[in-house]
Amino acid sequence: MRAGERVAVSVPASSANLGPGFDAVGLGLELRDAYAVQVTSSPGLDLALAGEGADELPTDATHLVARALHTALEVCGEPWGEELGEQGLGLHLECRNAIPMSAGLGSSAAALVGGLALGFALTRGGALTDADLTLVNTHAGIAEGHPDNSSASVYGGMTLSWMPSPRAVRTARVTVHEGIEPVVLLPQATRLSTSTARGVLPAVVARADAVEQAARAALLTHAMTSDPTLLLDATADRLHQEQRREVYPESMGVVDELRSLGHAATISGAGPAVLVLARREVAEAVVTEVRSWGRTWRVLRPGVAAEGVRVEIPRS
Repeated sequence: MRAGERVAVSVPASSANLGPGFDAVGLGLELRDAYAVQVTSSPGLDLALAGEGADELPTDATHLVARALHTALEVCGEPWGEELGEQGLGLHLECRNAIPMSAGLGSSAAALVGGLALGFALTRGGALTDADLTLVNTHAGIAEGHPDNSSASVYGGMTLSWMPSPRAVRTARVTVHEGIEPVVLLPQATRLSTSTARGVLPAVVARADAVEQAARAALLTHAMTSDPTLLLDATADRLHQEQRREVYPESMGVVDELRSLGHAATISGAGPAVLVLARREVAEAVVTEVRSWGRTWRVLRPGVAAEGVRVEIPRS
């Protein structure tokens, strides 16, 4: 690495589960965090943060993007920290966050994907190969412990991911039907950590629930790719949403209300955001309905991210 080298990437938000696809299904959303790193002639790590959570996040090497960047450089055999400083070099890292934090929209997964992508792109001359994306997908999925969000941020579109071993991640990407428009509903002041949401889930599920979940998950892929009219049935869940009602009761109330009106509403990831997989012709009606309630909910219509992580600025 040489002083002045710079690379920037953007990473889409994601929604996980989509109802029955617990820990396996992700959807990339066209709401992007932007990250950049530049090699400087000043030893040490310098962070500049802006946007969502900027006043709350660490500004040292413990920042999640910095940790992921470190991992990628280590994998590539590149120096970091004191070793880089011995060469009279340092790193300036910029993070501009647009993805709401602790909301169920994959902010931590995006940070991991972004940091890893920066490291590989910086080492590879400002580009990401398919092999690099596989490494990003693997390292991010392992770090998260469930690759649903991270894989959607890596590849965009709808992703189906599984871990054949604790150190391996596999992902298949499918194309979302053009007639589907995701609508995201965010409570104004509520955050929820993934660990809290996961902590209330039972260790064992009934066989009947497992069988029903498998059927709905299979239907979900068909509905998302071929027949959006089946989305209401396809997004029904038996494993995690009802079990977590107590940790996001307001969000579950919104899910209940919208589903009673025929809209395919689910909890987005670990919540508390609500994802509505609306058919394009009724998306405006969903927004109108939510706003008619007079509640302080933020409404986003980000669109499906056709691309995942991408390099935005070539290394100069």
